[in-house]
Amino acid sequence: MHRLLGCLVAGALVACHTSTPLPPQSTPMTTAQRLPVLDSFISYREAGTGAPIVFLHGNPTSSHVWRNVIPWLADRGRCLAPDLIGMGSSGKPDIAYRFADHAKYLDAWFAELDLRDVVLVGYDWGGVLALDWARRHPERVRGVVVFETFLRPMHWSDWPPQGEQLFRALRTPGAGEKLVLEENAFLARSFANGVQRGLPESDRAVYQAPYPDPASRRPVLQWPREIPIDGEPADVASVIERYDAWLAQPSAKPALLLTFGETGLNAPHIVEWARANLRTLEVLPLGRAGHHAPEDAPEDIARAVRSWMDRHAW
Repeated sequence: MHRLLGCLVAGALVACHTSTPLPPQSTPMTTAQRLPVLDSFISYREAGTGAPIVFLHGNPTSSHVWRNVIPWLADRGRCLAPDLIGMGSSGKPDIAYRFADHAKYLDAWFAELDLRDVVLVGYDWGGVLALDWARRHPERVRGVVVFETFLRPMHWSDWPPQGEQLFRALRTPGAGEKLVLEENAFLARSFANGVQRGLPESDRAVYQAPYPDPASRRPVLQWPREIPIDGEPADVASVIERYDAWLAQPSAKPALLLTFGETGLNAPHIVEWARANLRTLEVLPLGRAGHHAPEDAPEDIARAVRSWMDRHAW
């Protein structure tokens, strides 16, 4: 899908990209820590101290995707990057891996760490989880940064022909299982199409490691089936509609949308819709990057988050 070109100038507040200098990188992310939650555990990495900045990944990545972003922000707070349940190094309980399951385990992780005064940064499904958690816990949130995520429920008419063909197949019983569980084709396609600079084999291996067999790949398959398209699944569409209603209110917490180049999840007409309807959402166009933008533009993302935090005096 096409991405936004240039700065948007009506409706939502717009911030233009600046060349704000970055400080020297501070401590990189720690090795993974395990925190027991519910009947399983969440693996997470962290760096820095202070008020928490939580980074939420998408499908099919893990906390590894933030490795080049967090070191630029670790002087600004306690940066935490969990692996969603069933993904990365987190546990793989016998659950359906629906959106509600991910939200439940993530809620338990937030509760165990007693995180408050949080800035959330998320993309893809991590963006949906971030906005949903912020809407449900506004008293514990400073603000939210998202990119390459779902700003409203989708329609099949939003998808380009090749994307529609792939995601219809992924959502079709039998066909999706063959593509993802048996052939393990989704990961390779996602990184080939979603990282413009190319992904080193060492990083590709990190992303592949959690999915050695068909059973381990169930979360990767379920995520495409959770995308609310033409009203289904209705419960996920309702999640997005509720945080859209929240973002439309003047009392909503500060929210920033980053956009990258010409193609991607946040097509121009969707961002235009957000501009007209999500009136507290700030839009910042950055340089070109693929869907997995932290792989292509980690410094741009870090610089944007720092500048946005500075403007809010955080």
